[in-house]
Amino acid sequence: MKVLFIGDIVGAVGRKAVKQMLPSLTSRYKPSIIIANGENAAAGRGINRQIAKEFFEWGIHGVTMGNHTWDQKEIFDFIDDEPRLVRPANFPEGTTPGRGWTTIKANGKELIIMNLQGRTFLPPIDCPFEKVDALLAPFKGKNKAILVDFHAEATSEKIAMGWHLDGRASVVVGTHTHVQSHDERILPGGTAYVTDVGMVGPRDGILGMEREAVLRKFRTQLPVRFVVDEGTWHFHAVIVEIDEATGKATRIDLIRKYEEDLLLE
Repeated sequence: MKVLFIGDIVGAVGRKAVKQMLPSLTSRYKPSIIIANGENAAAGRGINRQIAKEFFEWGIHGVTMGNHTWDQKEIFDFIDDEPRLVRPANFPEGTTPGRGWTTIKANGKELIIMNLQGRTFLPPIDCPFEKVDALLAPFKGKNKAILVDFHAEATSEKIAMGWHLDGRASVVVGTHTHVQSHDERILPGGTAYVTDVGMVGPRDGILGMEREAVLRKFRTQLPVRFVVDEGTWHFHAVIVEIDEATGKATRIDLIRKYEEDLLLE
């Protein structure tokens, strides 16, 4: 089976890029299942019901989240009723709605997706390593196709998670930093790994935000309101091939596209 994972979708420009790119990517790579990180989809912070609905209508089968999960208050109204949307599983037990993992079924294939949030340079929620061990325990020895989106800031924490899950998850993808890392590989135990998939959104902003505001913050250290930039987009994703018999990945490739490339096509 082939899995297409799309990096953090940022604001209206990111949503436009996804809508424009999905038909050609689907035609070229023929993914069985498409997953996307949507935690920045609504004006850079969180997701709402309408945007989630659009993603599913466009052909995305599952959406992962991160540290901006709760920024759109509307999410409390629908997250429990939307099984295709997962939030970090390591929020404290009993204190949050939603789910930290789910099973996605599409095109005759089945993929378990799990979402975790790092703790280094991010709010200190429960341990992601202990949580993922608990989540994976019921699947031990069953050779399931499992994708883990680790939404974390520190590259060291992400690499550590990759090694922690090698041979137990089919795919471990890092999200959150919005910069695509070129360290994609198949680890010795058969886990496809990349430190950060990257982002989908404004190419000339700073991590998708309007760059003058970010520069002002760095120069002055005064409070600044960040807003999603406009302009042309770039699109980052990975395509992973998984052996369904073993649950191990056999190939991982980066995808990096620009709006001008699409126009040339």
